[in-house]
Amino acid sequence: MTTDASRPLRADAARNSAKILRAARQVYAENGPDAMLEDIARRAGVGIATLYRHFPSKEALVRAALEQSVAERLCPAIEQALAGDDPKRGLAALMDATLELAARERNTLAAAGNSGALTAEISAPFLDSLAELTRRGQDAGVIRADILAEDMHKIMGMLTGLLWCTEPEGGGRNRYVALIMDALSPEGASPLPEIAPATRSPAAHGRRS
Repeated sequence: MTTDASRPLRADAARNSAKILRAARQVYAENGPDAMLEDIARRAGVGIATLYRHFPSKEALVRAALEQSVAERLCPAIEQALAGDDPKRGLAALMDATLELAARERNTLAAAGNSGALTAEISAPFLDSLAELTRRGQDAGVIRADILAEDMHKIMGMLTGLLWCTEPEGGGRNRYVALIMDALSPEGASPLPEIAPATRSPAAHGRRS
């Protein structure tokens, strides 16, 4: 049975959890992906034991921090893009919002990559929406019909790679989103070669199936 006395404890725990995640994003942004958990606890105004009680590992912390960022910054952009009646404009807006989040959270993303916290679940809402908007654009005749979902994943990977050689607060990504959107247009498009098969990672070459 839930008691009245237990409710404030749960509310306090939720507030502490959210506060720790915001602190983690701030500290990673300022100190880089190797920031110490003690610094994050200090920024959040909690003890290190409280941090570990909520997040027993760095992997759990950075995954939750990314999920918080996605919920706050990307999910509203996804909803707006899907609700619009112009799939090409929605696609461009979603790509830009994703790159903005990646630029803002570049150190948190690096920390997640280093700790193994980057999972398919984190990127699934974006990738599903990207595929849906591409399909809608193809149905409307504003996105070339030979683009595959895998193409869009790789295009976003290339665009994200640009963030590592540009200023986080710069608007240079807009130039390349505009170029990609022109490339996705069916007007004047040349036939695409077949997509290259994915290669295994170097670590996988040493394993047998």
